Amino acid sequence: MASTKPHIDQTSENELRRLIKEDGRIPVHVAIIMDGNGRWAGQRGLPRFRGHSAGMDSVRDAVEGSIEAGVRVLTLYAFSQENWNRPAAEVNALMRLLQRFVIKERDELVRQGVNVRVFGDMERVPSAPRRAIEEIERATSGLNTLRLNLMISYGGRAEIVRAARRLAERVQAGELEPGQIDEAQLARELYTTGLPDPDLLIRTSGELRISNFMLWQLAYTELYITPLLWPEFRRQHLFEAILDYQRRERRFGRVTAG
Repeated sequence: MASTKPHIDQTSENELRRLIKEDGRIPVHVAIIMDGNGRWAGQRGLPRFRGHSAGMDSVRDAVEGSIEAGVRVLTLYAFSQENWNRPAAEVNALMRLLQRFVIKERDELVRQGVNVRVFGDMERVPSAPRRAIEEIERATSGLNTLRLNLMISYGGRAEIVRAARRLAERVQAGELEPGQIDEAQLARELYTTGLPDPDLLIRTSGELRISNFMLWQLAYTELYITPLLWPEFRRQHLFEAILDYQRRERRFGRVTAG
């Protein structure tokens, strides 16, 4: 069942950090649906792009908080395929913001040992931000403190269709028999091949849906829903989500003995 507690009262960031380290069951892979930028801006009488800009500080805190907590993989849902249907001015502002972010943060991400990978339909991304993405992937290749996946122009159904198409091509080429296709074979064709599935999914803004995000990979992921809007989210809130995760019993469909 998804948690809706936005925070743990009277608990400092340092105390939260101590508690999650004391428990030791750190989620290896955390995924976040970063929702609420537009609402945050609207509540303040600002244009929507100002909310997206403010959300960049939350991205920075999520990355640094993940490193502090010991998370190994952080996946952020940055821009969905459906987002292309938003007004052109907003889409263009988002693409410019993406370009500025990866250029501005590149050196710091390298310093912190963050390996950045970007997944989605890159053919739809304009050339300038696409070149910036390619450069940050090259600059951070081989780093291993944290794997940061940015899902851009991404859709979960499209990812599964892409994987099915790649399997069909392998069958057509004689590399694979239809009877050999199983869950493991399909998982190898996903963007996240070689990575563990998310242990914890955080969604901000209080919405109770996964919005076509990592549909295959989230099969047994623990959900944590917070009413905080994304620009309000800070590392303290990440620590709170991890602590909530540590209180749960993950059974993966099994029954606890006794």
